[in-house]
Amino acid sequence: MSRIATRFAELAQQRRKGLITFITAGDPAPAATVPLLHAMVAGGADIIEVGVPFSDPMAEGPVIQRASERALRHHVSLHDVLAMVAEFRRTDTRTPVVLMGYLNPIEHMGYRAFAAAAQQAGADGVITVDLPPEEGAEYIAALRAARLDPVFLLAPTSTPARIRQIGALASGFVYYVSLKGVTGASTFDLQSVAGSVAAIRRDIHQPLAVGFGIKTPQVAAQAAALADAVVIGSAVVSIIEQCGADSGRAITEVTDYLTAIRQAIDAA
Repeated sequence: MSRIATRFAELAQQRRKGLITFITAGDPAPAATVPLLHAMVAGGADIIEVGVPFSDPMAEGPVIQRASERALRHHVSLHDVLAMVAEFRRTDTRTPVVLMGYLNPIEHMGYRAFAAAAQQAGADGVITVDLPPEEGAEYIAALRAARLDPVFLLAPTSTPARIRQIGALASGFVYYVSLKGVTGASTFDLQSVAGSVAAIRRDIHQPLAVGFGIKTPQVAAQAAALADAVVIGSAVVSIIEQCGADSGRAITEVTDYLTAIRQAIDAA
């Protein structure tokens, strides 16, 4: 049983919903990443998404785009990200880690080499934003051979056929993008998300996480009532951006923010 499956099983047994959090590796500086990963766990994160910096992050809004730019100014590569995950694993062997990024650096490394390196570093799953499932057979096979969960995205525009296709391919969890747009959007349409989640659940049997547009404890609690987990990324990255080079302040503020989110989810 993978760390991701184990974590969702634990949450179900406890009748709790999951909190999945995101940061861009190397932002604001490479040395800050691992302490921030631990800070998110201290704040109540159940699963961590580690963003691989990329020059053209098409699904990201300006907040995460700027985070990638800051990380790339430090020349943070996919190899560096894997080294950060390995360092995190030295003191945290339980929290699932999902790499999130784009296909180009993985293509450059090679599917099998990437999967082996990610598994060795201690990653548990991979979200590859710009990989259509129709073109992913070789890549998915490499991930599965390395015991990594391929996590896929669904959107409000996903057709019933695409939902069924993702249900057949994904493992770990499925990530539902709650709006038509990029990360960091300011709106969360509860009624629309509720209808979409109900329809998706007819064909998706993996745990379902909802993200995009979730910033406040109130909205996180609303999303948690609909799904198995909520994903918060841009709000965390925005805190890091506001703290600038003061990584100590960023660690404190990220921990406090996520603690409030965790409390709201648990109360709901």
